[in-house]
Amino acid sequence: MPVTVLIPQPLRSLTGNLSKVSGEGANIASLVANLEGSYPGMRERVLDESGQLRRFVNIYVNGDDVRFSDGLGTPLKDGDEVSIVPAVAGG
Repeated sequence: MPVTVLIPQPLRSLTGNLSKVSGEGANIASLVANLEGSYPGMRERVLDESGQLRRFVNIYVNGDDVRFSDGLGTPLKDGDEVSIVPAVAGG
């Protein structure tokens, strides 16, 4: 089930500077595992040591924040657009 993943600038070194990649997975967790297979280092940049979404990383499926749905269990279907967005902090 192919989806389009939008890659933010800080992670593009893992994708050969690609801003969009194709990925597969029934949900966000399996998509991250799939991306790790193609782009080593992706998992550790997106998930913490306990396998949860990092505090300062947001993931959206078709514009909806997965934290307000099923988190890493958020289901994916063909053609979905997944955005990985690092949180911006300032002061």
